[in-house]
Amino acid sequence: ADSVKTLDIRTNADTPKDAETAKKFGAKGIGLCRTEHMFFDEERIFNFRMMIAAPDLEKRKFALNKILPYQRSDFEKLFETMNGLPVIIRYLDPPLHEFLPKKESEIKELADSLNISYEELNSRIDSLKEFNPMMGHRGCRLSITYPEIAVMQTTAVIQAAINVAKKGIEVKPEIMIPLIGDENELKYVKNIVVQTANQIIKQAGINIEYMVGTMIEIPRATLIADKLAEEAQFFSFGTNDLTQMTYGFSRDDAGKFLNDYYNKRIFETNPFSTIDQKGVGQLIELAVELGKKTNPNIELGICGEHAGDPASIEFCNKVGLNYVSCSPYRVPTARLAA
Repeated sequence: ADSVKTLDIRTNADTPKDAETAKKFGAKGIGLCRTEHMFFDEERIFNFRMMIAAPDLEKRKFALNKILPYQRSDFEKLFETMNGLPVIIRYLDPPLHEFLPKKESEIKELADSLNISYEELNSRIDSLKEFNPMMGHRGCRLSITYPEIAVMQTTAVIQAAINVAKKGIEVKPEIMIPLIGDENELKYVKNIVVQTANQIIKQAGINIEYMVGTMIEIPRATLIADKLAEEAQFFSFGTNDLTQMTYGFSRDDAGKFLNDYYNKRIFETNPFSTIDQKGVGQLIELAVELGKKTNPNIELGICGEHAGDPASIEFCNKVGLNYVSCSPYRVPTARLAA
């Protein structure tokens, strides 16, 4: 199969264990590392909550400085595991309230560490709750409100790349800015990334090449892909969100009514399992066409759940993507389908 296929197969992996598993199955890189998954350890989540709940920039930077070594160390391990293969790192994506404590004892402990009252922290937690978090303050919007998050994550990626390169291991970091819907959002966050990265590389006196791209998951992004391609060196289609936003129903809630759609022959398949080629697929095709018009060498991939589905892989091949990125245990199926 490998001698026939033209699509590369990458993997979605946030830990060295997952990366190693996928590599054994033949993955040629990481197409999605979700940085927020690296915070769930008890000590890490506490510092992450400190960062979210911080009442001012100084306290937020203090918490970010505590988070930085974890991120850097995790990225080093991923770069070492992939050993010269590309690694796409997605910057912080989910709404922040998802990480905040719900137990009274945890809220009290966090309030003490921030030197604020329980009531003040509770009120801060309430203020972060969102009516529609899927379409709320998340993705690139976090880096626009809190640029220091993007600075910390860039520092971690580039320092990790430098440390691993010094061991004689080739590194290929690709920084992915999520949830872009407008070219000015991409310009703003990319500018922070590039300034931070170039400064660190210059100070280190070592040549590290990196790429900056975006996740295409908002329908508007597909329509302005020619503008986005002026800034982005790669597009990765996040087809889970792109499907949700195109259909207007959530992946988590659709299970309540989709069976009726199958039984009544309204839908033949689950649009979250196999790409809806008529609607969502048309948006992807348009983005590929517009992106290539601006930048013929733009790297194109997909990292949603669809990347492990043979029918969707056939579609990705047809529209001219370079790779699909699926979970580690779906890599053999994806290779065969490709």
